[in-house]
Amino acid sequence: MSKATEQSILEEVAPEYWGRACTELMKQDRILKKIIPKFGSGFLMTRGDAFTTLARSIVGQQISVAAAQSVWNKVLLALKKKVSPKNILALTAEELRAAGLSSRKVEYIRDLAEHFDSGRLHANQWKGMEDEAIIKELCAIRGIGRWTAEMFLIFNMVRPDILPLDDVGLIKAISLNYFSGEPVSRHEAREVAANWAPWRTVATWYMWRSIDPVPVEY
Repeated sequence: MSKATEQSILEEVAPEYWGRACTELMKQDRILKKIIPKFGSGFLMTRGDAFTTLARSIVGQQISVAAAQSVWNKVLLALKKKVSPKNILALTAEELRAAGLSSRKVEYIRDLAEHFDSGRLHANQWKGMEDEAIIKELCAIRGIGRWTAEMFLIFNMVRPDILPLDDVGLIKAISLNYFSGEPVSRHEAREVAANWAPWRTVATWYMWRSIDPVPVEY
């Protein structure tokens, strides 16, 4: 791939703030100054609609990425049609369990579908809402906590300044890159990340890349 082609892909797909964020982060942070150039041609990419992203995040809770993908594939087979709140609700609890979902996750994914189907969520207003307001609305759904809501803001809405302090990968990366592998408290992680604002999503993405070069997609 030529440089020109790579650049055109970056401009076409990357969030509009990505280049500026990388430039500013490399100026503000000595560690990111080394890490960002290693993965300079990569960027955060959004996948799927809001409901699909949240449904996949519920499926993936507390299991490996590979296991989550396997279960999700079985859910798609059970659906036999596109992913939507109505189509999920049309499946019985037994069909969802047969796809590999635990009884609790069946309850969670059905509650999510009901929230979307009933219009209780203001999904069409999210673009104009503050991060914390969206997190509060999402956390009212069973099975969705702050971490899942923050992953949604990062991977679906591509919000630029999200800091998921409950994310094990982020804490591990901060420990390895800033504290020589020593344990890191939330307070210490927040202090490190203060240097990343207003691009904490971008810095988090590069922290993840520093310990796992292959991006996870939601």
